[in-house]
Formats: sequence, structure tokens, C-alpha cells
Amino acid sequence: MNYGICNLSIVALRASANHTSEMISQVLFGETFEILETDKSWSYIKLSFDNFEGYINNKQFIEISESKFLKLQSSKSVFSSDILGMITKGNNEFFTIPFGSTLPFFENKQLKLGNNTYTYDSDIITSKCLKEEILHTAYSYLNSPYLWGGRTHFGIDCSGFTQMVYKLCGYKIPRDAKDQSSYGEVLSFIEESEAGDLAFFDNEDGEIIHVGIILNDYHIIHAHGKVRIDTLDHSGIFNADLQKHTHKLRVIKKLV
Repeated sequence: MNYGICNLSIVALRASANHTSEMISQVLFGETFEILETDKSWSYIKLSFDNFEGYINNKQFIEISESKFLKLQSSKSVFSSDILGMITKGNNEFFTIPFGSTLPFFENKQLKLGNNTYTYDSDIITSKCLKEEILHTAYSYLNSPYLWGGRTHFGIDCSGFTQMVYKLCGYKIPRDAKDQSSYGEVLSFIEESEAGDLAFFDNEDGEIIHVGIILNDYHIIHAHGKVRIDTLDHSGIFNADLQKHTHKLRVIKKLV
């Protein structure tokens, strides 16, 4: 088995081995994965964090040894906390990394990637948050544009939003909304929910197609056009701008 780590800010994870293929997710700086298949241009990978699978271009990651891969899996996760962070190598090489990037082997403001050592001189996230702190992280994404497959402030989809918020608060949940809906405790009524719980919405065929984070006072924050706050009632999400319900409520889950 071969292993890799993302050494660029944000890399597209695609449905097939082609630059024009659908972007189904993104691999952020420092995220590791198993390489399941490879050819001269593309590799089919499984991400360590959530086991999500897809194709990544071979020019957009570096391979790491099994021993380094296993050490990273067993070490404490450290994430960048700046919406747009910066790492530097020496005196004249730097590049930006998005909020929630993983900082491998981080110690004394330094991280190691392959054979290189970089400096990250800013705040980090290392510990699990209390449930009420989930909202602070969620609010930081407000007005981020919707992007299918996105996972950053510069473009994010509904399940990427909930996954990243939970990830940065110390909780692992799957990538897709339908898979996220299989976790946690079912709540029968909105009144039973707490801020930080997840609400899931389905289509006419009963398929889970949307997810958001419940707020206080019958509101929800979710990615729909942009990350926005709308009203939540027993029917679903009511969009005040459109003066109509945009999503039909299926189930509410308590994960934390």
C-alpha cells in the first residue's frame, strides 16, 4: 500500500481521472490518504479523515512512507485557525493555506512535510470544543459562496460545511449529507434540539439532499447559494428573501 499527503493549499478530488470531471470534494493542505490505484497521471485515493474516495492528480501531492503515515494517524491533530493562513520555508518561500488545514508533525511553530520544514506563526486548533462553541465556528463561514464539492471559506457545499465545522470542533463525521444522517440520535421534534444539532432534508424521492446546523430560536445556518441563516420550522427551511420554503425537513440528529 502507498500513502500520500496534500502539499498544496486546496486540491480538487474528482469523480474520474480527468481535469474536466466533477469535483466531488477537496483535499486540504496536510490531509493524508491511502493510494488505492495509480497510473502516470492520476491516483485513486481514500482520505484518512473520512474514508472518502476519488481521483487526485499526481502532480498535486507527495508520497510518504507507511511509517510516517501511521505516525500521523496516531498523533494529535493540529489545524490552522486563520481563514487564510501562511506557512513559510526559509526566508523567501511561502504559500497560503485555508482554514482547517492540517499541520503535520507540528511543534514550536514548525511543521514537517516530506523533507521540508515550514513555519506557521499563528493560532492553532488542537482540542475538542464544547457543543456551544460549534456555533462560533459555523458563524465564521457566513456568506461563503456555495460550491459543489467545496470545503473552504472560498467555496463550500452543505455537507462540506457541516463536516468542516464539526472537524474543527474535534468531531469526525462523513463527507456526504446522506451518510452524516446515519449518525447520532434521532430527535422527534425541533423543540428537543439544541444549537449545534444537525437537520437533514430530503427530496420527493425521500433521498437526503441537504443538511444544516441548528441555531437557537428556530433558525438554521446552512450552505444554499451561500452560507446563510434562515428560519427552521416543522415543514423545513423558510427563506425570507424568497418568501417560501426551500427544503423539506426529514430528520433532526443529535451527534454531540
